[in-house]
Amino acid sequence: MNGVTFDTGALIGLERRTERMKAVLARIAARQLPVTIPAVVVAEWYRGQRDWRRVLALAEWVEPTTEALARVAGAALRATAGRNAIDAIVMASAAQRGDVVYTSDVPDLQVLARAFPEVRILGA
Repeated sequence: MNGVTFDTGALIGLERRTERMKAVLARIAARQLPVTIPAVVVAEWYRGQRDWRRVLALAEWVEPTTEALARVAGAALRATAGRNAIDAIVMASAAQRGDVVYTSDVPDLQVLARAFPEVRILGA
């Protein structure tokens, strides 16, 4: 595992300080793994009322959605009959680094995993 990519469900778990995400953060810190949050995840999660400074401070960086990343995600949606562009971008983002994805939406991301077999998906 090279790093960790968080999806929206992971950010919600961090915000709510769930026991699961506390344990995830402890493992990430112990292994000194970089954390990436795709910008589209921030857009889906942020509603103006969020504890955004604390949550986003956990990330090494917020990754912009480039045209190349969007094309890879779009191809994955077509190849897998995936339903959610944000999920596809999360998977494409993680795949380019060899990251593990933390999500509360394991079934939907597993559909997309057919296009990204190198990405491990773990529940947030």
